[in-house]
Amino acid sequence: MREIPLFPLNAVLFPGVRLKLHVFEDRYRTMVRHSLDRDGLLGIVMIHRGMEALGPLPEPCQVGTLGRIVENDTFADGRMNITVLGLDRFRIFSTTSNPQPYLIGMVETSPFELPNLIQVHRESRLLSRSVQKYLSGLHQSLIPNLDVTDFTPPNDPMSLVFLAAALLQIPPIEKQSILEAASIINMLQIVERLYRRENGLMSALNEIDNSSPRREAWLN
Repeated sequence: MREIPLFPLNAVLFPGVRLKLHVFEDRYRTMVRHSLDRDGLLGIVMIHRGMEALGPLPEPCQVGTLGRIVENDTFADGRMNITVLGLDRFRIFSTTSNPQPYLIGMVETSPFELPNLIQVHRESRLLSRSVQKYLSGLHQSLIPNLDVTDFTPPNDPMSLVFLAAALLQIPPIEKQSILEAASIINMLQIVERLYRRENGLMSALNEIDNSSPRREAWLN
């Protein structure tokens, strides 16, 4: 176990993924400075109860991701833009805010189980196809300027599922359930189901868009 500063957010960080943050509150600016003075490590945790800013310290979810600050741009007024790289999943055993103005957690790394490599690679192939279909759908219907021609999904199943989870445009609470998955197979299956759902929704929206001119003609 180890003690780390905790940054409660309405966001979820996955291992191997980068998260850009704008830090403006005094307590979190202090936390970032303290972190940079030591090893640059902090814990990104989704808020379970409470507000992200300008209120009492919120209650965090019990599972988060250890991150390292890899980029830091400090403004003259003390505000910061930082980039945090996700490293390992952890579970919180206790928290305190004494003597600091921010949360400190006693945490333990919580690695993902890899029970069946053959099934892991089978599930990752299914997910890879779903991710490519999803990005193509975003390009066609929602983000026309998105260039997906050079996107190549990672071959490593863990890198793939973490990136896939981060790319999904879904509420943070759903991403938190992904982070809390018991095993990598469970995570792959959860993420693939979410991609199938989102791909189905995009297909339905595209059908509505394509049929709109015909319906307008019927009304004339």
